[in-house]
Formats: sequence, structure tokens, C-alpha cells
Amino acid sequence: MWCSGWEEKANEHLPHLLGLGPFEHLSFPREAQAEHWKLATVERAAAGRPMAWIDDDFNDACHAWARAREEPTLLVATEPHTGLTDELAQQLRAWAESLRPGATAGD
Repeated sequence: MWCSGWEEKANEHLPHLLGLGPFEHLSFPREAQAEHWKLATVERAAAGRPMAWIDDDFNDACHAWARAREEPTLLVATEPHTGLTDELAQQLRAWAESLRPGATAGD
């Protein structure tokens, strides 16, 4: 699922660039009292399942939410000028592999 401020436009560009998708996308209605503009939507979409969230705009509320979740959660912070690097992609792959049934640390 694309969790991008590009919303529905993510499928116009990201699948071609990344060799992924197309996927569903999230929309982010502005909530005046929100601690982070994406958090409520991400929380609803991720309910009850593991998730990795890649973003260049995490704040303390995002980190607190991720720590409090019972489901495996990985926040991957990117720099706006470099985006998703090979190293971060490897971190994501390793994390996803660790969730596979029967995986052990170091697999």
C-alpha cells in the first residue's frame, strides 16, 4: 500500500521507478488536532498487522505510536534529498524476512 502524500498519483510514477505495484493508496484528510498529518490514516490501515513505514517526515508522535504497537513495526527515516537508499532497502528486506514463519535472528 502506498502511504505517500502523492496519494492516488503514487501509482502513476512509483511502480515504474521501483518495479513494484500498483498498490492501493492511502488518502490523508487534514485533521486540525492531529499530532502528525498521516498518523491517524496509517494507524487505521495498519490495524492488526505488521507494517514498515518509510517517510522523511516522522515526528515524536510517530515514534511513540510505533513503540506502543503490539504488531511488528518499523519506521524507516529517509532524507528528502536522497530518498530510499540501497542500505535502507536492505534494512527493509531483512526486517520483512525476519517476519517469515520459522525465521530466526540472523537469517
